Amino acid sequence: MPKYLYAFFMAAALSYIFTPFAMKLAWKLGAIDVPKDTRRVHKKPIPRLGGLAIFAGFTLAAFLTLPLKNPSVMGILIGSSVIVAVGILDDIYCLSPKVKLLLQIVAALIPVAFGIRVEWVTNPFGGMLYIGKYSIIITLFWIVGITNTLNFIDGLDGLAAGISAIASITMLLVNLNLKQGNPVIFTALLAGACIGFLPFNFNPAKIFMGDTGAMFLGFVLSSVAVDAAVKSATVVALIVPMLALGLPIFDTAFAIVRRFMNGKPIMQADRGHIHHRLIDNGLSQKQAVIFLYAMSLVLGLCAVLMVKIGMKEALLALTIGLFTFSYTGKMLLNSQSKKSEGM
Repeated sequence: MPKYLYAFFMAAALSYIFTPFAMKLAWKLGAIDVPKDTRRVHKKPIPRLGGLAIFAGFTLAAFLTLPLKNPSVMGILIGSSVIVAVGILDDIYCLSPKVKLLLQIVAALIPVAFGIRVEWVTNPFGGMLYIGKYSIIITLFWIVGITNTLNFIDGLDGLAAGISAIASITMLLVNLNLKQGNPVIFTALLAGACIGFLPFNFNPAKIFMGDTGAMFLGFVLSSVAVDAAVKSATVVALIVPMLALGLPIFDTAFAIVRRFMNGKPIMQADRGHIHHRLIDNGLSQKQAVIFLYAMSLVLGLCAVLMVKIGMKEALLALTIGLFTFSYTGKMLLNSQSKKSEGM
Protein backbone atom coordinates (compact mmCIF):
# COMPACT_ATOMS: atom_id res chain seq x y z
CA MET A 1 0.00 0.00 0.00
CA PRO A 2 1.37 3.47 -0.89
CA LYS A 3 2.42 5.50 2.12
CA TYR A 4 -0.15 8.24 1.46
CA LEU A 5 -3.01 5.69 1.53
CA TYR A 6 -1.66 4.29 4.78
CA ALA A 7 -1.61 7.85 6.18
CA PHE A 8 -5.17 8.50 4.93
CA PHE A 9 -6.73 5.40 6.51
CA MET A 10 -4.79 5.81 9.75
CA ALA A 11 -5.88 9.43 10.19
CA ALA A 12 -9.50 8.52 9.33
CA ALA A 13 -9.58 5.67 11.88
CA LEU A 14 -7.98 7.74 14.64
CA SER A 15 -10.25 10.74 14.03
CA TYR A 16 -13.30 8.45 14.17
CA ILE A 17 -12.09 6.85 17.42
CA PHE A 18 -11.23 10.18 19.11
CA THR A 19 -14.48 12.01 18.27
CA PRO A 20 -16.67 10.46 21.04
CA PHE A 21 -13.98 11.43 23.58
CA ALA A 22 -13.98 14.99 22.22
CA MET A 23 -17.77 15.09 22.70
CA LYS A 24 -17.45 14.12 26.37
CA LEU A 25 -14.63 16.61 26.93
CA ALA A 26 -16.65 19.44 25.35
CA TRP A 27 -19.55 18.83 27.74
CA LYS A 28 -17.18 18.81 30.72
CA LEU A 29 -15.43 22.04 29.68
CA GLY A 30 -18.62 23.84 28.69
CA ALA A 31 -17.60 24.16 25.03
CA ILE A 32 -21.22 23.97 23.88
CA ASP A 33 -22.86 25.75 20.95
CA VAL A 34 -26.18 27.04 22.25
CA PRO A 35 -28.44 28.54 19.51
CA LYS A 36 -29.04 32.15 20.58
CA ASP A 37 -29.54 34.02 17.30
CA THR A 38 -31.01 33.64 13.82
CA ARG A 39 -27.65 32.68 12.29
CA ARG A 40 -27.76 29.33 14.05
CA VAL A 41 -29.43 26.58 12.05
CA HIS A 42 -29.45 23.96 14.82
CA LYS A 43 -32.16 24.02 17.53
CA LYS A 44 -30.48 22.36 20.51
CA PRO A 45 -27.11 22.69 22.34
CA ILE A 46 -24.32 20.75 20.59
CA PRO A 47 -20.71 20.21 21.78
CA ARG A 48 -18.15 22.06 19.64
CA LEU A 49 -14.69 20.61 20.28
CA GLY A 50 -14.80 18.17 17.38
CA GLY A 51 -11.78 19.85 15.88
CA LEU A 52 -9.75 18.35 18.69
CA ALA A 53 -10.50 14.86 17.35
CA ILE A 54 -9.55 15.92 13.81
CA PHE A 55 -6.30 17.41 15.14
CA ALA A 56 -5.50 14.35 17.28
CA GLY A 57 -6.09 11.89 14.44
CA PHE A 58 -4.09 14.02 12.00
CA THR A 59 -1.16 14.66 14.35
CA LEU A 60 -0.75 11.13 15.69
CA ALA A 61 -0.79 9.72 12.16
CA ALA A 62 1.62 12.49 11.07
CA PHE A 63 4.15 11.42 13.70
CA LEU A 64 4.06 7.92 12.21
CA THR A 65 4.24 8.84 8.52
CA LEU A 66 6.18 12.12 8.13
CA PRO A 67 9.92 12.90 8.51
CA LEU A 68 9.88 14.94 11.71
CA LYS A 69 13.39 16.31 11.18
CA ASN A 70 12.24 18.14 8.05
CA PRO A 71 11.94 21.91 8.82
CA SER A 72 8.72 22.47 6.83
CA VAL A 73 7.08 19.45 8.47
CA MET A 74 7.94 20.73 11.94
CA GLY A 75 6.84 24.26 11.04
CA ILE A 76 3.38 23.05 9.98
CA LEU A 77 2.96 20.68 12.96
CA ILE A 78 4.04 23.26 15.56
CA GLY A 79 2.03 26.06 13.95
CA SER A 80 -1.08 23.90 13.70
CA SER A 81 -0.74 22.97 17.39
CA VAL A 82 -0.70 26.67 18.29
CA ILE A 83 -3.77 27.42 16.13
CA VAL A 84 -5.62 24.52 17.79
CA ALA A 85 -4.80 25.97 21.22
CA VAL A 86 -6.25 29.30 20.04
CA GLY A 87 -9.36 27.49 18.78
CA ILE A 88 -9.88 25.68 22.08
CA LEU A 89 -9.68 28.97 23.99
CA ASP A 90 -12.17 30.53 21.57
CA ASP A 91 -14.58 27.58 21.76
CA ILE A 92 -14.58 27.77 25.56
CA TYR A 93 -14.19 31.49 26.32
CA CYS A 94 -15.24 33.20 23.02
CA LEU A 95 -12.18 35.37 22.31
CA SER A 96 -12.67 38.83 20.84
CA PRO A 97 -12.05 39.07 17.05
CA LYS A 98 -8.96 41.29 17.57
CA VAL A 99 -7.34 38.90 20.06
CA LYS A 100 -8.11 35.91 17.85
CA LEU A 101 -6.62 37.63 14.78
CA LEU A 102 -3.45 38.52 16.70
CA LEU A 103 -3.02 34.91 17.86
CA GLN A 104 -3.63 33.65 14.32
CA ILE A 105 -0.79 35.85 13.09
CA VAL A 106 1.48 34.47 15.83
CA ALA A 107 0.64 30.91 14.72
CA ALA A 108 1.20 31.79 11.04
CA LEU A 109 4.65 33.17 11.85
CA ILE A 110 5.80 29.70 12.90
CA PRO A 111 5.76 27.98 9.48
CA VAL A 112 7.18 31.19 7.99
CA ALA A 113 10.07 30.98 10.47
CA PHE A 114 10.69 27.40 9.31
CA GLY A 115 11.07 28.55 5.70
CA ILE A 116 7.53 28.14 4.35
CA ARG A 117 7.05 31.35 2.34
CA VAL A 118 5.42 32.49 -0.90
CA GLU A 119 8.43 33.79 -2.82
CA TRP A 120 7.02 33.55 -6.34
CA VAL A 121 3.66 34.69 -7.72
CA THR A 122 2.02 34.21 -11.08
CA ASN A 123 2.81 36.83 -13.71
CA PRO A 124 -0.41 37.57 -15.68
CA PHE A 125 1.76 38.07 -18.78
CA GLY A 126 3.41 34.69 -18.35
CA GLY A 127 5.88 33.00 -16.04
CA MET A 128 6.56 33.86 -12.40
CA LEU A 129 7.58 36.97 -10.44
CA TYR A 130 9.99 36.92 -7.50
CA ILE A 131 8.56 38.98 -4.60
CA GLY A 132 11.58 38.91 -2.29
CA LYS A 133 11.14 41.04 0.84
CA TYR A 134 7.33 40.98 0.55
CA SER A 135 7.24 37.19 0.89
CA ILE A 136 6.65 37.17 4.66
CA ILE A 137 3.72 39.62 4.51
CA ILE A 138 2.06 37.80 1.59
CA THR A 139 2.52 34.42 3.25
CA LEU A 140 1.02 35.66 6.53
CA PHE A 141 -1.91 37.19 4.63
CA TRP A 142 -2.49 33.89 2.77
CA ILE A 143 -2.31 31.62 5.85
CA VAL A 144 -4.41 33.86 8.11
CA GLY A 145 -6.86 34.54 5.28
CA ILE A 146 -7.47 30.86 4.45
CA THR A 147 -7.60 30.01 8.17
CA ASN A 148 -10.55 32.39 8.45
CA THR A 149 -12.27 31.37 5.20
CA LEU A 150 -12.81 27.85 6.56
CA ASN A 151 -14.00 29.36 9.83
CA PHE A 152 -16.52 31.60 8.04
CA ILE A 153 -18.02 28.78 5.96
CA ASP A 154 -18.46 26.43 8.93
CA GLY A 155 -22.17 27.14 9.24
CA LEU A 156 -23.98 23.89 8.37
CA ASP A 157 -23.58 20.31 9.58
CA GLY A 158 -20.68 18.69 7.74
CA LEU A 159 -20.01 21.63 5.42
CA ALA A 160 -16.49 22.68 6.45
CA ALA A 161 -15.30 19.09 7.00
CA GLY A 162 -16.61 17.93 3.63
CA ILE A 163 -15.24 20.89 1.67
CA SER A 164 -11.87 20.52 3.41
CA ALA A 165 -11.81 16.80 2.52
CA ILE A 166 -12.56 17.61 -1.13
CA ALA A 167 -9.90 20.35 -1.21
CA SER A 168 -7.37 18.02 0.47
CA ILE A 169 -8.00 15.22 -2.05
CA THR A 170 -7.71 17.72 -4.91
CA MET A 171 -4.36 18.96 -3.62
CA LEU A 172 -3.29 15.35 -2.95
CA LEU A 173 -3.88 14.37 -6.59
CA VAL A 174 -2.08 17.44 -7.89
CA ASN A 175 0.85 16.97 -5.49
CA LEU A 176 1.12 13.34 -6.60
CA ASN A 177 1.35 14.50 -10.20
CA LEU A 178 4.02 17.06 -9.27
CA LYS A 179 5.86 14.42 -7.21
CA GLN A 180 5.68 16.43 -3.97
CA GLY A 181 6.46 13.98 -1.15
CA ASN A 182 5.53 15.62 2.16
CA PRO A 183 2.62 17.70 0.78
CA VAL A 184 1.11 14.43 -0.53
CA ILE A 185 1.24 12.88 2.95
CA PHE A 186 -0.07 16.06 4.62
CA THR A 187 -3.10 16.28 2.32
CA ALA A 188 -3.79 12.55 2.71
CA LEU A 189 -3.71 12.93 6.50
CA LEU A 190 -6.04 15.92 6.41
CA ALA A 191 -8.53 14.25 4.06
CA GLY A 192 -8.58 11.14 6.25
CA ALA A 193 -9.04 13.10 9.48
CA CYS A 194 -11.99 15.01 7.96
CA ILE A 195 -13.68 11.88 6.63
CA GLY A 196 -13.25 10.08 9.96
CA PHE A 197 -15.02 12.99 11.67
CA LEU A 198 -17.88 13.37 9.17
CA PRO A 199 -20.09 10.48 10.45
CA PHE A 200 -20.53 12.45 13.70
CA ASN A 201 -20.77 15.86 12.02
CA PHE A 202 -23.08 15.29 9.03
CA ASN A 203 -26.70 16.32 9.49
CA PRO A 204 -28.05 15.79 12.10
CA ALA A 205 -24.72 16.62 13.77
CA LYS A 206 -23.82 15.13 17.13
CA ILE A 207 -20.79 17.42 17.43
CA PHE A 208 -19.40 20.54 15.73
CA MET A 209 -15.72 21.04 14.89
CA GLY A 210 -15.87 24.56 16.34
CA ASP A 211 -13.19 27.19 15.73
CA THR A 212 -10.70 24.55 16.90
CA GLY A 213 -11.36 22.45 13.80
CA ALA A 214 -12.18 25.12 11.23
CA MET A 215 -9.05 27.16 11.95
CA PHE A 216 -6.90 24.02 12.07
CA LEU A 217 -8.14 22.86 8.66
CA GLY A 218 -7.62 26.27 7.06
CA PHE A 219 -4.20 26.65 8.63
CA VAL A 220 -2.90 23.27 7.44
CA LEU A 221 -4.37 23.58 3.93
CA SER A 222 -2.87 27.04 3.43
CA SER A 223 0.54 26.10 4.87
CA VAL A 224 0.79 22.90 2.81
CA ALA A 225 -0.20 24.85 -0.33
CA VAL A 226 2.70 27.26 0.23
CA ASP A 227 5.11 24.41 0.98
CA ALA A 228 4.15 22.66 -2.27
CA ALA A 229 4.49 25.90 -4.23
CA VAL A 230 7.95 26.55 -2.75
CA LYS A 231 9.17 23.09 -3.77
CA SER A 232 7.77 23.11 -7.31
CA ALA A 233 7.95 26.85 -8.16
CA THR A 234 5.31 26.45 -10.87
CA VAL A 235 2.31 28.56 -11.80
CA VAL A 236 -0.01 25.57 -11.31
CA ALA A 237 1.13 25.00 -7.73
CA LEU A 238 -0.10 28.47 -6.77
CA ILE A 239 -3.40 28.38 -8.67
CA VAL A 240 -4.53 24.88 -7.61
CA PRO A 241 -5.18 25.68 -3.91
CA MET A 242 -7.13 28.78 -4.96
CA LEU A 243 -9.39 26.61 -7.11
CA ALA A 244 -9.61 23.81 -4.55
CA LEU A 245 -10.69 26.33 -1.89
CA GLY A 246 -12.63 28.46 -4.38
CA LEU A 247 -15.98 28.18 -2.60
CA PRO A 248 -14.87 29.37 0.87
CA ILE A 249 -12.59 32.02 -0.70
CA PHE A 250 -15.45 33.45 -2.77
CA ASP A 251 -17.86 33.30 0.17
CA THR A 252 -15.41 35.13 2.45
CA ALA A 253 -14.57 37.78 -0.17
CA PHE A 254 -18.28 38.39 -0.76
CA ALA A 255 -18.88 38.62 3.02
CA ILE A 256 -16.12 41.23 3.41
CA VAL A 257 -17.52 43.37 0.57
CA ARG A 258 -21.08 42.97 1.89
CA ARG A 259 -20.17 44.02 5.42
CA PHE A 260 -18.06 46.94 4.19
CA MET A 261 -20.89 48.21 1.96
CA ASN A 262 -23.33 47.92 4.90
CA GLY A 263 -20.97 49.77 7.24
CA LYS A 264 -20.50 46.75 9.52
CA PRO A 265 -17.25 45.40 11.04
CA ILE A 266 -15.61 42.86 8.70
CA MET A 267 -15.30 40.27 11.50
CA GLN A 268 -18.94 40.65 12.60
CA ALA A 269 -20.92 37.49 11.84
CA ASP A 270 -24.10 37.73 9.77
CA ARG A 271 -26.56 35.54 7.88
CA GLY A 272 -25.45 36.44 4.38
CA HIS A 273 -23.18 33.48 3.62
CA ILE A 274 -24.00 31.30 0.62
CA HIS A 275 -25.15 28.39 2.82
CA HIS A 276 -27.53 30.70 4.73
CA ARG A 277 -28.97 31.98 1.45
CA LEU A 278 -29.64 28.44 0.23
CA ILE A 279 -31.40 27.58 3.48
CA ASP A 280 -33.42 30.82 3.41
CA ASN A 281 -34.54 29.99 -0.13
CA GLY A 282 -36.06 26.69 0.91
CA LEU A 283 -33.32 24.04 0.79
CA SER A 284 -32.85 21.67 3.70
CA GLN A 285 -29.48 21.46 5.44
CA LYS A 286 -28.61 18.22 3.65
CA GLN A 287 -29.64 19.60 0.25
CA ALA A 288 -27.61 22.77 0.74
CA VAL A 289 -24.53 20.89 1.93
CA ILE A 290 -24.65 18.32 -0.90
CA PHE A 291 -25.11 21.12 -3.44
CA LEU A 292 -22.03 22.94 -2.06
CA TYR A 293 -20.06 19.67 -1.98
CA ALA A 294 -20.84 19.25 -5.68
CA MET A 295 -19.66 22.80 -6.43
CA SER A 296 -16.40 22.10 -4.61
CA LEU A 297 -15.98 18.86 -6.54
CA VAL A 298 -16.30 20.75 -9.83
CA LEU A 299 -13.69 23.28 -8.73
CA GLY A 300 -11.42 20.47 -7.55
CA LEU A 301 -11.84 18.60 -10.84
CA CYS A 302 -10.89 21.74 -12.75
CA ALA A 303 -7.75 22.05 -10.64
CA VAL A 304 -6.75 18.47 -11.47
CA LEU A 305 -7.56 18.98 -15.17
CA MET A 306 -5.34 22.05 -15.20
CA VAL A 307 -2.39 19.86 -14.31
CA LYS A 308 -3.37 16.95 -16.57
CA ILE A 309 -4.55 18.62 -19.80
CA GLY A 310 -3.83 22.36 -19.53
CA MET A 311 -5.27 25.67 -18.33
CA LYS A 312 -7.52 26.46 -21.32
CA GLU A 313 -9.32 23.13 -21.10
CA ALA A 314 -9.68 23.48 -17.33
CA LEU A 315 -11.15 26.98 -17.67
CA LEU A 316 -13.62 25.65 -20.26
CA ALA A 317 -14.65 22.86 -17.88
CA LEU A 318 -14.97 25.40 -15.05
CA THR A 319 -17.22 27.66 -17.14
CA ILE A 320 -19.47 24.75 -18.12
CA GLY A 321 -19.56 23.49 -14.54
CA LEU A 322 -20.46 26.87 -13.03
CA PHE A 323 -23.16 27.43 -15.66
CA THR A 324 -24.61 23.99 -14.93
CA PHE A 325 -24.64 24.65 -11.20
CA SER A 326 -26.21 28.06 -11.65
CA TYR A 327 -29.01 26.52 -13.72
CA THR A 328 -29.42 23.53 -11.38
CA GLY A 329 -29.48 25.80 -8.34
CA LYS A 330 -32.23 27.95 -9.83
CA MET A 331 -34.28 24.88 -10.74
CA LEU A 332 -33.84 23.42 -7.25
CA LEU A 333 -34.81 26.67 -5.52
CA ASN A 334 -37.84 27.12 -7.79
CA SER A 335 -38.92 23.55 -7.02
CA GLN A 336 -38.64 24.17 -3.28
CA SER A 337 -40.53 27.45 -3.62
CA LYS A 338 -43.42 25.73 -5.42
CA LYS A 339 -43.54 23.04 -2.73
CA SER A 340 -43.75 25.72 -0.03
CA GLU A 341 -46.57 27.52 -1.86
CA GLY A 342 -48.50 24.27 -2.24
CA MET A 343 -48.40 23.49 1.49
